[in-house]
Formats: sequence, structure tokens, C-alpha cells
Amino acid sequence: MRPTGRLHLGNLLGALDNWVKLQDEYDCVFAVVDWHALTTGYEDTREIQQNIRDLVTDYLSAGIDPEKSLVIKQSDVKQHAELSLLLSMLTPLSWLERCPTYKEQLRELEGREIMTHGFLGYPVLMAADILVYKAVAVPVGEDQLPHIELTRELARRFNFLYDPVFPEPQALLNEVVLLPGTDGRKMSKSYGNIIEMSASPEEIRKTVANMVTDPQRIRRRDPGNPDVCAVYAFHKVFTKLGIEDIKEGCQTAGIGCVECKRRLADALNEYLDPIRERREAILKKPGIIDEVLEDGAKRARVLAEATLTDVRQAMRI
Repeated sequence: MRPTGRLHLGNLLGALDNWVKLQDEYDCVFAVVDWHALTTGYEDTREIQQNIRDLVTDYLSAGIDPEKSLVIKQSDVKQHAELSLLLSMLTPLSWLERCPTYKEQLRELEGREIMTHGFLGYPVLMAADILVYKAVAVPVGEDQLPHIELTRELARRFNFLYDPVFPEPQALLNEVVLLPGTDGRKMSKSYGNIIEMSASPEEIRKTVANMVTDPQRIRRRDPGNPDVCAVYAFHKVFTKLGIEDIKEGCQTAGIGCVECKRRLADALNEYLDPIRERREAILKKPGIIDEVLEDGAKRARVLAEATLTDVRQAMRI
């Protein structure tokens, strides 16, 4: 993930929860990709160091275990950059220009000066992040499938032109749980409608109290439609018991929105309590972040340099 701020519940459910499970099945590398953060945010880097530390804290508090997996900062392993440069030499420009996420971000960030070499070439750097460890599987959402296919194409092209160095990584689709934002729109930092996974119990209650419900339910005695309510969308994910009672209570005006939100806040806090406990332990030992990144980088460099040795030999350089 890119260090662009603290993670929210959408990140937790859409990626981190899956990553934690993968640790028991694979040898995993989880990176904070700080170079990628520069592709759209190179003008102002004042917060990047704090964002890196916040992101690692989020990783560890979610359950990423540095005893099982490598946790690294991308820029600490320079082999990522070397492999990206070498792969860029054999990447057709048309492959990058056709990338759908490239086109989407150009539209979303219209008006900003992002027509840079780094922004156009970030899929090559992403491919290098994967191939430098000769990864066989990459956990992604469906929107990232074009990047995995480009990585596979680059691996095939390299293996054809030189020697068979790289396996072709497979996409490992996340079990994505889609959460709306607190206002019913897509959850996004830019909309200001997120719930941070580091939120305190009091912050959770305050945020949930302000969530958007069925706009047609004006009075307490009015029946509601849970299918258009952001609060109910959260209940479906976080409420373990009584979800049918909540649905029926909304439809029959058996419960009001205030009570419905109170129950949701309770469910969210119960879900986040173990994460908070791990976070508190980390914050009591701030040096642990540096230790995790230093150890991860040390071990990752060994793996990455072995790959680069094969690459240089294959390319005769």
C-alpha cells in the first residue's frame, strides 16, 4: 500500500484481513511503497515519513506478524529500482498507455501536473516490486488485475528475450467486502467519509451518530428501507447477532435510527478492540517500527539481490 494516510475500515476489510490469513499459507512480503506515493504526490512530501510509520503501525495492529512475513519499506530495498529500470528498457510504451487504471487516474486527477515519466511508468515499478521476489501469487482486488497481467507479460517478454528467470505470478483475488462511506457514497479519504481503523471508541460513536440513514425516514414512527441505509450496510458486515431483528425493526419502525446507530457503534468497537490492543502495545514501544523495517529490509535485500544476480547474468550486463 502507498503511505498516503491512515488506513480505514475499507482497507481493513478489503485487504488487510485477507493478508493476515495469507501469512499461514504463503511466505509473504508486505511493502509500504513510498516511491509509488511520489507518482501522484511528488510536490509535497512533508508528511510521507509520518505516513510510513502510521501505515506500518496499521499493518502490525491488523495482525501482520513480522515473525511470519517480511514487512518492508520499498525504498529500503534498492533492487526494486534497479529491476524497474531494467524492465523499463523492454516495456513497449503502448502497454503503459493502455493500462485502464492509468486512464482512470488521469481523469480523477485532472488539473494536477501528473503527466510525468514516473506516473506513466508506475506499472513497471509495480511489476518490479513483484518480480524482484519471484512471487508466485499477488493478493489484489479486481481493479488491479490489469497490473498483474502486465507483470505476467513483462515476465514472459524477459524470459523470451533472455533466460527464464521469472515465474508468471498469479492474481490471488481478495475476498473483498465493500463498505460504503459514512454518507452512503464510496468510502474515500478525498470525500472525508471514512472511519479510520485507528479510531477510538468515542470517535467511532461520534462518527456513527452522524452517518446517513434512509432519507425518507423523517420521524421515529416512519418505517425505513434498510437497503438504502449506510448504517445497515455496516450492520451486515459487523453485527454478528440480531441482524434480522435490525432489518425488521427498521422496516416496521420497531427501532429508531438512534438505537440502530448505537448498536452499530457497539459492534464496531467490539470488532476493533483487538486491533486497538495491538496498536497500544506498538505505541508503547515506538522503536519497534524501525526494528521491523530494518529487519525486513535486511532479509528482503538478500532475496532481491539473488534475483538481480540472475537478471544481470541473463542480460549479460
